[in-house]
Amino acid sequence: MIVVKDLVKTYKMGDLEVNALRGVSFTIEPGELVAIMGPSGSGKSTLMNILGCLDIPTSGDYYLDDKEVSKLKDDELADVRNHKIGFVFQQFNLLPRTEALRNVEMPMLYSGSNDGKRRQRALDALAAVGLSDRIHHKPSELSGGQQQRVAIARALVTNPTIILADEPTGNLDSKASAEVMAIFQRLNIEQGITVIFVTHEPDIAAFTRRIIRIRDGLIASDVPVAEQQMAYQPSPKAEQSELIASQAKE
Repeated sequence: MIVVKDLVKTYKMGDLEVNALRGVSFTIEPGELVAIMGPSGSGKSTLMNILGCLDIPTSGDYYLDDKEVSKLKDDELADVRNHKIGFVFQQFNLLPRTEALRNVEMPMLYSGSNDGKRRQRALDALAAVGLSDRIHHKPSELSGGQQQRVAIARALVTNPTIILADEPTGNLDSKASAEVMAIFQRLNIEQGITVIFVTHEPDIAAFTRRIIRIRDGLIASDVPVAEQQMAYQPSPKAEQSELIASQAKE
């Protein structure tokens, strides 16, 4: 699904050049659950912005579903973002005076969806994160964990194949963090959505299956998680579906 080859990103600040990425290469297969980790200034946020088509590399290649997106124009990048990628951020980024249902509908306002279809997809997304009884609540009337679930629902309404989550549990306590990670694991297992996290928290990375560590703009390590922690317990039917999918890949 994702192929990154020798990505370089250099920012110019007057006469000074900052090398945020210095030749990063890796592949992510469909249906993976991956954490990208690294200290502050390591380049992980820059990498996430490029993967999310919010920025382009200075050099190198980025292929998404066999399409080279690293050289697309702004309007083409926007089209990829709108149809393939869902974003979840640490700060939730919800409209404070707007109820949950309307917040979730927002991405579809730009796609021309009719009111009925837009509302139903938003309702389905909120149901998928367990908030059917909170659709008319504003962010101030929701807990931090509930606000993040609204943000996840908003990411889901465009039916993305990839979710990019930037420190999605950074503002949550341990209980709410586990609840949010259970949702991500369920979406990954049951719907096959590829989920990529940026996190500095080892406890959160332990819920994924693979950890890519970045340091000084380079890949320091890329290893599977030795013992994945499960916040979500899949049903026997879901486990069977995952097994079938895994066998099909082989």
